[in-house]
Amino acid sequence: MGRYRRHVHLLRRSAVLGPLALLLGLAGAPTAARAALPWSTCAPAGFQCSTLSVPLARTGLVAGNITLSATRKPATNGLPARTAVVALAGGPGQAAQPFAATFADIFKSGLADRDLLVFDQRGTGKSSPLGCAAFRTGRGSLTKVVNTCALELGPRRGSFTTADSVADLEDLRIAGGYDKLVLFGVSYGTKVALAYAAQHPANVDALILDSVVPLDGPDALQRPTLATLPRALGAALCHDTACAGASPNITADITTLAARLKKRNASGPVYSGGGRRSTAKIGPSGLLNVIEAGDLNPQIRAELPGAVHAAIQKDTAPLLRLSARSFGLDNGDGLQSADDDGDGSLYFATMCEETASLPWNRASAPSARMAEAEAYVKTLPATSWGMFPSSVALSGLPSLCLGWPNAAAAPVAAPPLPSVRTLMISGQYDTRTPFEDTQRVAAQLPLSQTVSVPFTGHSVLTSEDGTCGQAAVDAFLAGASAAPCADTKDSFPVTQKPPRSLNAVPSVSTLPKKVGRTMNGLLLTVTDLRQQVVGASIATGDLPSSLGGLRGGSLRVRGSKRAVLSNYEFVPGLKLSGTYVSGGTSSLRITGSAANGSIKLDKDYNAKGRVGGRKINLRARASAARTQPTPLTFTEGLKLRALR
Repeated sequence: MGRYRRHVHLLRRSAVLGPLALLLGLAGAPTAARAALPWSTCAPAGFQCSTLSVPLARTGLVAGNITLSATRKPATNGLPARTAVVALAGGPGQAAQPFAATFADIFKSGLADRDLLVFDQRGTGKSSPLGCAAFRTGRGSLTKVVNTCALELGPRRGSFTTADSVADLEDLRIAGGYDKLVLFGVSYGTKVALAYAAQHPANVDALILDSVVPLDGPDALQRPTLATLPRALGAALCHDTACAGASPNITADITTLAARLKKRNASGPVYSGGGRRSTAKIGPSGLLNVIEAGDLNPQIRAELPGAVHAAIQKDTAPLLRLSARSFGLDNGDGLQSADDDGDGSLYFATMCEETASLPWNRASAPSARMAEAEAYVKTLPATSWGMFPSSVALSGLPSLCLGWPNAAAAPVAAPPLPSVRTLMISGQYDTRTPFEDTQRVAAQLPLSQTVSVPFTGHSVLTSEDGTCGQAAVDAFLAGASAAPCADTKDSFPVTQKPPRSLNAVPSVSTLPKKVGRTMNGLLLTVTDLRQQVVGASIATGDLPSSLGGLRGGSLRVRGSKRAVLSNYEFVPGLKLSGTYVSGGTSSLRITGSAANGSIKLDKDYNAKGRVGGRKINLRARASAARTQPTPLTFTEGLKLRALR
């Protein structure tokens, strides 16, 4: 992937999942015809599809139309519905229609007398998708490519705002014949839902908001994210003894590491799925990106404390591997992919046009904008950035919107939110749309109730490993109050700091030290390979074909239960080759500076074989308990992928 496309991915990952500053629709703007939409049967079974043509620019200043593509699932009682549940995807830039069946499952308890209505917002999916040749070729600096794309789109680039989506939704409501809407939004979709409710309060029956973005968000300088880290990581992730063996104090560790990275980037080796070694680097903004990737991938979140503490102790390999695995965990994955929904143009056309907190004058030339931004950041107190240096403030949207000349009008203040029944759901570990923002929005909605879901990051309803969020939705749709979440167990507990040498691995009392350490190191390695496969599955929505080891080597995934290892190395000097079988018997060969030999592991991880010249017949419980592999199977991660 070229330099430009990598910057686009970094933007999507670091800039929040969704929000942009609000522009309200213009009063008296033309609307779509009031004729009923012509629905026709389409896939999946039980759904109907239609299209609606709306003006590209309701001001009339730019000619042309947008074709909105919509899907509905009629009410199950068979009667014409006057109310629809509308599902709004995140991004901005995520198509919603590919996930219509998922939304139908989430809201099935409320669809007896309500239709489900799902549409791709303008510029995404099948609704006149936006795209730039400049983004695909990626020639020149990031600022130059972004500027070229903006000029390529011309004046129409200012017509993909939240206000435009709000107006589109109103046109769909009218054409669909609905009196009221129950609006569901996830991430950026919550902002569209709130904006619609503020503009058309009489048409809103209720709001269901998952991972809430305030109407005045996002903060381009990432201050809400930075402010929530002590709670999300220190008080929540590392509560009590949850980080024992990983980090003695995660907030102190991040503060120390971020300060060190400000002076000099950390570098070191990472290994590809083919076992090829390359050198990677990470700075303060990269560290923040890894933390935010944990919003979407609980395996990254579980490994974060140990990787940070290892980096402080001059072992950068775990953190650099996390950074490499975090790449691509952005709003382009999940509901959107580059192949299906464009190249990031829509994201820029919304975020750069509307984000009110970009720290420069909208009329300033790109050459002057960064100087204005840097001067503004210097006026703010150092406490604004929490555990990080102030440089992270400009590493997201400011660096990416630098070359984008604005075509839309400047954002205006939003009107008050209406008194409508509202359910807001927030993940305890969510750092990009933190619970503190949910609370701030709740204070503006007198009929709201909030639910904080433990051990969960972003996009709760599709990523929680439990039923609390779904139970809250079911209760809310039935007119009841949602119950608080019960105490549960984290399915992705914090992992130990990876050992830097074989001598750091505990031994087995009944074996010579080197042999005992090798046996426990083998179990640590098996644990790691399982976790890497599960983590990669969560990130991509599919099983990976191959993965590199932490210290070297690689593995190839063969089906849902088998991995072929080639010198896969997690503990320095302990290389595993052979075949690992999840839930079956694994045949493994140990080479390197560890005690060499061959071992068979049964499904319960009891070991038989010969290592270091010693006959091995070792039950798993005889090894250190902390080295036991997780119970997750390779395919467990496929059930936990968040909609973004």
